[in-house]
Amino acid sequence: MLLLAMLAAAVATPPADTVIGTWKTQTRNGTVEIAKCGASICGTIITSDLLTQKPDQTDVLNKDQSLRGRKLKGLQIVKGGQWDGSAWSGGTVYNPDDGRTYSGKITPIDANHLKLRGCVFVPLCKTETWTRIR
Repeated sequence: MLLLAMLAAAVATPPADTVIGTWKTQTRNGTVEIAKCGASICGTIITSDLLTQKPDQTDVLNKDQSLRGRKLKGLQIVKGGQWDGSAWSGGTVYNPDDGRTYSGKITPIDANHLKLRGCVFVPLCKTETWTRIR
């Protein structure tokens, strides 16, 4: 019985590479490309409502003034993390809407949805559901 339960849990958890692809974010009609970066993953901004209006928009809200000149298009916002068997955790997520970097966790729900969670401190977290475009 225990073996059957373990097999069912293994089947229910999508594989680590499920997060690789192009995703529509929950906010600002954004699109982020997630790829393998060595043993980890990384995600870059492809587009958003703001970039549709201002294609050369820079990272003006970054807390680090020296980074405010970098363009949002192509900006890496997801970095690092390790696959723990059910999620990519221990990485970071940068939010250009407030210029802050959060500890991040990406959990694949199924082949077409993932949950991205960013936290300043454990009680101060925000979770979004992203939907696969391709």
